[in-house]
Amino acid sequence: MALTYTFHGHACFSLQGDGVTLLFDPFLTGNPVAKVSADDLNADYILLSHGHFDHVPDAAPIAKRTGATVIGTFEVASWIGNQGVEKVHGMQPGGAFKFPFGRVKQTIAHHGSMLPDGSNGGVATGFIVDIAGKRVYYTGDTALFLDMQLYGEEGIDVLILPIGDNYTMGPEDALRCVKFVKPKVVIPVHYNTWPPIAQDAQAFAAAVAAETGATCLVVEPGQTVEL
Repeated sequence: MALTYTFHGHACFSLQGDGVTLLFDPFLTGNPVAKVSADDLNADYILLSHGHFDHVPDAAPIAKRTGATVIGTFEVASWIGNQGVEKVHGMQPGGAFKFPFGRVKQTIAHHGSMLPDGSNGGVATGFIVDIAGKRVYYTGDTALFLDMQLYGEEGIDVLILPIGDNYTMGPEDALRCVKFVKPKVVIPVHYNTWPPIAQDAQAFAAAVAAETGATCLVVEPGQTVEL
């Protein structure tokens, strides 16, 4: 079965393949660019890269409605579990676990992770996910770091990364990340939600095309593409 990517705005997206839907960093309520509400989305698994308000707020309601398993750091997963979510799976950076759909490895990221209520969210992370015959590296919110080269050595098909600047990598560092990882496909996220992270995604895509061997897909909120 083909793997599809649906962008829900900001850093929220779904991967669907082999009859399984993975939802990442669900931020729909209060998201000014989202085209759907939290009630519109289904998921079998919800993956949370870190604890910030623009990544976790709809995770518990969606998980309780759908029965999804929530995957995140031990701290974030515990926080979600304390909201009445029955199925949570805590991990830490460097650890991997084989789920029914495929393997998930939690990666390091350089960013904060305080939860919306001010409690400890542990560390920020990314994920390398194997699903439907593809290996997807979602960096999460992060600065550029040299160890991304090591993740690239794992053979990445799809790289999903922020380009917004100010809170994360900007376009220049994101382009360097693409060169480190050497994926086949690149998808930018975490931009144009608010003025401080306004960016020209098409200009970034043009730079990726000119300076790397990857294909950059600029996906609009509400759009689905096949990977």
